[in-house]
This record gives sequence, structure tokens and C-alpha cells, in this order.
Amino acid sequence: MSDRPRRVIALGFFDGVHLGHGALLRRVTEMAGRLDATAAAFTFDRHPAGAITGQNVPLLSSVEDRIWLMRRWYGIQEVIVASFDAMQRMDWHDFVARYLVEELGVVHVVAGHDFHFGYMGKGNPERLKATCAQLGVGCDIVEKVTRDGITISSTYIRTLIAQGEMERANQFLGHPHILTDRVSHGKRIGSSALGFPTVNLRVPPGVIVPAHGVYATRVWFDGQCRPAVTNVGVRPTVSDNDRRVTVEGFILDFDGDLYGHQVRMEFYKYLRPERKFASLEELSREIARNAQQTREYFRSRE
Repeated sequence: MSDRPRRVIALGFFDGVHLGHGALLRRVTEMAGRLDATAAAFTFDRHPAGAITGQNVPLLSSVEDRIWLMRRWYGIQEVIVASFDAMQRMDWHDFVARYLVEELGVVHVVAGHDFHFGYMGKGNPERLKATCAQLGVGCDIVEKVTRDGITISSTYIRTLIAQGEMERANQFLGHPHILTDRVSHGKRIGSSALGFPTVNLRVPPGVIVPAHGVYATRVWFDGQCRPAVTNVGVRPTVSDNDRRVTVEGFILDFDGDLYGHQVRMEFYKYLRPERKFASLEELSREIARNAQQTREYFRSRE
């Protein structure tokens, strides 16, 4: 009896882990339960389209956030992150027979209707299904998922987030858009001059920056969750801003220093564009107004 793990694997890139991806991931957890196997997902370390075309494709989520989302929302137990460059050079048949079956012990595969793999993308859903049948491996091809007559895709959701349409983006994601980072020291403007403790987060390289402006957000840290007013942008009111994009959350109902702590920020609603105020006092009054809007927003969701 082999002690090699048995895996049911979803194949894809899963950027943002949206509702379309969810259809694959739910099928994986269902089949893993039936087959007494590990529910797994296979993803790449970088965006296939970006790697092939050389274009910069901003991602909805870092690899770490993708893994967390798959575990949190869909019960995926294991996420396999493969080198896209290595997979791109592999023959499509070897990818299925040698890599998935022999190396990973796959007993059932789930892929989307547009999944391509292997050298020059010659592997496609039809070839995947036929090869799995020959090898005695189960295979499901999941058709596209739509909402409001629109195909749910990472590309569409990126457009929404770039425009600040966060509530609509979250409807297509099926969860709040998130950003996770270890808190870095900012200019300490928030806690000193404005009277709100702040967290300063960086957008990881290659990850999309939401439209500049102020958002109603929630921050999770040390097992706690707090509402926050978050500014994305270059902080034009601060005299020594260096024009670098920052994500600065003003935490409501909290007093403490989170420097060095890992924080997960959830974006919910765009409140207003970023703008320059005549003074820090005026900025403070506006943040207090945004804080009230944020409280009311989350109360209305209870």
C-alpha cells in the first residue's frame, strides 16, 4: 500500500480567488471528501500572461494572500506554488502524467474551461480530460461563471478596483479585497497630530494599487478586528510627503502601537477621492467625518 499522498487538485492561477475560482475550489473540497484525499490547488509564482507577453499585469493578490484566501474561504488544505518558467518548458503530456499523477499523486483534477498548460500552452481542457481518462484519473472542467450577465474574471475585477468601485469588486470576488503586510513606521502623523493610531502598509510589488482615495476598511491583527479609515495615495496635505504611494489606516476604537505586527486589511467602500487640505486640523476634521461614515457603513451591514 503506497503511503504517497492522494490529492484532488484545482489547476489555475487564481488571482484574487474570485467566485469563478470558487466554483473550482468548491468542487475540489467536495471530491476530496468523497475520495478521502487532500484538497489541493496548483498555482504559479507569477502571472502567466505577464510572463509570456512581458507586460506588467497588476495582480489582485500576492501569492501569500492567494493561499490564505483559498484556505479561508474554500477549505483548501494545500497550495502548490510552481515556477511558471519551469512549467512553461514542460511538455503538456508530461505535466499531466509525470508531474500531476506520478509526482503529486493526483486522483482527481478540476480545471477551468480556458485553462492552458505546458510548452507553448498546447495543453488544453480537452487534452487534459482525455489524458486523465487514459490514466484512470477523474477530471472536471468547470464552465465560466457569470454575474449580472458579466463573466467573472480577474481582469474585470482589476478594472473595478483601479476605479475605486470596491463594493462591486467585492461582489465579484465573493469576499472583501485584501492586503496583508507587516506594519512599517510611517511619519507618525496620524497618532501625533490627528489623534488616530495608524497602520502603514505597503502594496507588495506587482500587486494592484486601488484608486487613490479614502476607504472604509477593516483591519485584522493579533486575533482582533477593528474598523479603519484608510487613505491610499501620496498624502498631499503632509508637507514632507515623498510622493510614494502609501496605504495608511486610521484605526477606530483602538489605542496601541502595531509596528512590526502582521495586519490584514479588508477594503469595503470608497468614501472620497484623496485631496489636499489647507491644514492638518482640517484634515483631522475630515478624517473624523470619514470615521463616522465608516461606523455607519459597518452598522448598516450588521
